[in-house]
Amino acid sequence: MHVRIKGFQIFKDRYGKRRCYHRATKTAIDLEKYEIGSAEFISECSRITALANHSGAPKAGTLGMLITKYREHSQFLSLAPRTRSDYQKMMDYLQPIAETPLSRFNPPLIVKIRDKAFDKHGRRKANYVKAVLSILFSWGVERGHMSSNPALKVKNIKALKNATKANRPWKDYEREAVLAALPPHMLLPINLMMFCALDPTDALSLARTAIKDGFIDTKRAKTGEAVWIPVPQPVLEALKAAPKHDAITVCANSRGLPWTTSGYSSSWIKIRDRLLEAGAVEKGLTLKGLRHTVATILAEMGFDDRTIADMLGQRTITMAQHYSKTANRSKKMTGVVTDFDAEMNKRRTEFVKLS
Repeated sequence: MHVRIKGFQIFKDRYGKRRCYHRATKTAIDLEKYEIGSAEFISECSRITALANHSGAPKAGTLGMLITKYREHSQFLSLAPRTRSDYQKMMDYLQPIAETPLSRFNPPLIVKIRDKAFDKHGRRKANYVKAVLSILFSWGVERGHMSSNPALKVKNIKALKNATKANRPWKDYEREAVLAALPPHMLLPINLMMFCALDPTDALSLARTAIKDGFIDTKRAKTGEAVWIPVPQPVLEALKAAPKHDAITVCANSRGLPWTTSGYSSSWIKIRDRLLEAGAVEKGLTLKGLRHTVATILAEMGFDDRTIADMLGQRTITMAQHYSKTANRSKKMTGVVTDFDAEMNKRRTEFVKLS
């Protein structure tokens, strides 16, 4: 489909994936959520255009000015497309207070903004809004627009102790139940998530050229971090069993076309809910939870956080630690406690002899 929308750039990136940006503001449109040519896509283009036209030239010394300058800078433009899109959503959310002078921002005001987002949209968005504000302010401090970052020491809103953890690890029987229930054209993506720790978006957009000589060689869409791992045996089997198609991606839907994340997610949720109703799986099962599952199992096997981070395609070990913190390390700790007990007994025996 060839579509032209005034003020927007539509193109294919180096992986063959279509992208769309508002030329003036660099605002990205999530084409997995808003299919090109659909009514939802046209509506989103209109919303972004109206927002840009309404905002006009931002006043000097305001949040709007800081957002505009940051958005034009290479630090923002060099981010991965997914990250730019996520940041832009938060900056759009802040548009109603764009004319607020930077001098007015202080920790109490940041807390007020954070808490308002929490009341309307929940903890995740509240913390993300605060994080993007902190990024903007830090960028502004370095360039003389502000003297300090008022969001730097504002804490995130913590999850309730009894709250269900998002994207929890899957249990063994849940993985088997899902694999048995999925139709053939949905099995390969889930295997890439389950055995390679690929994010749903990365699994579904994986190019054919990314699998060569028994290895997966790709990059995470969200961070641009390299992922290079041998193809696990279950994935090799899923590749052989997958329906034939001519799509440029490894995975394709029942029509032989590349999956969209929203399309796969919609089909997956229907199957998950049927399994939940039948008691075959428990509540809280998500596709992103499979990354947690891989990290948890690797931690239980005794692999260190750096190794787990490499498997997940993470530059730092922070997320690896987050993903694997629920791991059952009983096997490892049994050996630790046994060795510690033996050492303590040895020291006590030596002490008694010396006495």
